Amino acid sequence: MRELPVLPMAPAPVEAEEPPTATKERGGEQRYRVGGMDCASCAQTVERIVGALDGVKRAQVSFGNATLLVDGAVEPSRVRSAIRRAGYTATDQLERPTGGPPFWRATPRALSTTLAVALLAVGVVASLLNAPRAVAEPVYLLSLAVGGWPLARAALAALRRRSLDMNVLMTLAALGAVGIGDYAEGAWVLVLFAVGTTLETFALDRSRRSVEALMELAPAEAQLLEGGQERTVPVSEVTPRSLVLVRPGERVPLDGVITEGGSALDESALTGEPIPVDKAPGDEVLAGTLNAHGLLTVRVTADASNSTLARIAELVAEAQGTTAPSERFVDRFARVYTPLVFVAALLVATVPWLLGEDPSTWIYRALALLIVACPCALVISIPVAVVSAIGGAAKAGILIKGGQALEDLGKVRAVALDKTGTLTTGTPRLTRIQPLLQGLDDERALALIAAVERGSEHPLGAAIFRAAEERDLAVPSVTDFRALPGHGVEGTVEGRSLAAGGPRLALERVGHLPPELVAAEQQGETALCLIENGRALALFGITDEPRTEARAVVGELRDQVGISHVVMLTGDNPRAAEVLAQAIGVDDYRAQLLPAEKLAAIRELEHSVGPVAMVGDGVNDAPALTAARVGVAMGAAGSDVALESSDVALMADDLRRLPDALVHGRRSLGVMKQNIVLSLAVKAVFVVLAPLGLVTLVMAVVADMGMSLLVTVMSLRLLRLRNGAPPASPPGRAGEAPGRKSGCSDGCCGQ
Repeated sequence: MRELPVLPMAPAPVEAEEPPTATKERGGEQRYRVGGMDCASCAQTVERIVGALDGVKRAQVSFGNATLLVDGAVEPSRVRSAIRRAGYTATDQLERPTGGPPFWRATPRALSTTLAVALLAVGVVASLLNAPRAVAEPVYLLSLAVGGWPLARAALAALRRRSLDMNVLMTLAALGAVGIGDYAEGAWVLVLFAVGTTLETFALDRSRRSVEALMELAPAEAQLLEGGQERTVPVSEVTPRSLVLVRPGERVPLDGVITEGGSALDESALTGEPIPVDKAPGDEVLAGTLNAHGLLTVRVTADASNSTLARIAELVAEAQGTTAPSERFVDRFARVYTPLVFVAALLVATVPWLLGEDPSTWIYRALALLIVACPCALVISIPVAVVSAIGGAAKAGILIKGGQALEDLGKVRAVALDKTGTLTTGTPRLTRIQPLLQGLDDERALALIAAVERGSEHPLGAAIFRAAEERDLAVPSVTDFRALPGHGVEGTVEGRSLAAGGPRLALERVGHLPPELVAAEQQGETALCLIENGRALALFGITDEPRTEARAVVGELRDQVGISHVVMLTGDNPRAAEVLAQAIGVDDYRAQLLPAEKLAAIRELEHSVGPVAMVGDGVNDAPALTAARVGVAMGAAGSDVALESSDVALMADDLRRLPDALVHGRRSLGVMKQNIVLSLAVKAVFVVLAPLGLVTLVMAVVADMGMSLLVTVMSLRLLRLRNGAPPASPPGRAGEAPGRKSGCSDGCCGQ
């Protein structure tokens, strides 16, 4: 079994006297989950405060997934204290969430908001009952103080770092209202703002839950088998090569291989594939998958921190924390917009007063403009959409690795598809054995080429070796094995120097193409030659059936997704490529391509058509996947190479995930644009109306927070793909285990 590379996922041990608060990683890194951030300016405040601590080399906050990365020698307690002083909370990023109080009193900030709402209600009732000012006004002031204290504390922290964030602006607006004697409206402003931010935080937390939901799939404990005895242990104590028992109805605790038993496993949580996959001894199983009915004994192949589930969760968390291009534009705009409107508010408050106008009137208008200066809705419009879109896609088995990949996915205009394993089933079978040397029979010829192909990772080589095993042939061993990129393989078998490959190798070693090879290719077969000392010993024909869903998917890409150009790229012969292209209805095909030629084809498509998505298995198409605007890897569950080498990874080996991914990218891009346009439009209207006296403080804060909640709710739609239901399993492939594909790095013969 392959070993997955070590990822920094496991929490470090902590001293007994202090609860776990951060994940210790390589190089002194600590990761925290930060609570209470409802705007990107909050993230900037936390980042600057923690970055100023002694011993901290770097502090990086991701507003998208509410995490903080601290690099340096600093005690977690100091980091926690600094964050708490700024009005936020910090907990271990990997600590599993447990049941707690309702959201309205889950944090100190939420609790103060709840108390402020109650006090404001008392003040309103007192006013309606015509209570004396000495009764109503103190209640309003108390409501303002209770609800505004967390904001004021965060504002002071921001001012110490010379940051003009929303907490500063709202605190100034409230103080200004108190300064002109409008206690009730000042209380309404702060309380409405606090309620809005609390609801916004609740909605944002829902979109951030995708990583936590993934990690909750894996059981916290495993049934370890040692010396015939079973005992329950934490999964963190289980090491590779240990045996664990998985009963019916339980989830697999760790990645492994079945040694005893058989069952159907529900892998939908990782791959989005709704139909259980049959598993038998020797098959891989993944952490977090559900055992339907059989009793399984599993030999563990990776510890908890390096399981496929942990890797996916880590990649999703990193992707949610990335900055999309649109977000960078919004950030640049906000850095200019906020100071300009702040200066405009100062001018509105002072210039008319210097000209003899009533100061209270213009100070009130300036306060309304000050509230409008807060670009909260605009700043969160992109991150919340990115977090929701990536989290929603992950739940459907589509891993989108960042905001850049998400936006690029929405801009794709052409799709390039690998042939073997993408448009075909990926299980080629031997259909022709034709000895070319007198005295050489079929079985001997097959045994010799199987010996040469024994060390090959190419699907065609696997088909040859599988055919020999099915015939119970004695396959000799091979020495001096060597792959010939773009041509084939060679090695020494029983003292004979043999080579196996396609037309390129035949031309190079034999000097011409055997007529039998030409005939096989004309019939749509992929032809391989067995060659010794410049002569062809035998010819082998291999076919790979197209996926049953391939034609429907190509049609959907063109007609429903709106892809203008679909092309197939393959290293196979032109006739085999033509037969498949006609069968599935692609617009164009390019055959007999070496890896460098596939790379050139991608660049040509980028130039002539537009952004290209290259779809392959993530192994033998690495150059093309890298060159394309979006590289999409098929069947990535269990494949570390596919997970790492692509921009988008389809966990299930299901081609019908591709249209879903492209549609989701376009929906996400559309929601981002809508959020930006609506936020800018509302800001523009209120910036004009506030100095004219047509906006009250309450109207300004309702518009600001209402817009923030609106863009958040619009973005939460991206937690579901299309109609929210994963596509059905393609016929004939429900029982095939994902992540079992092989490929080569040379791009020859059918790739």
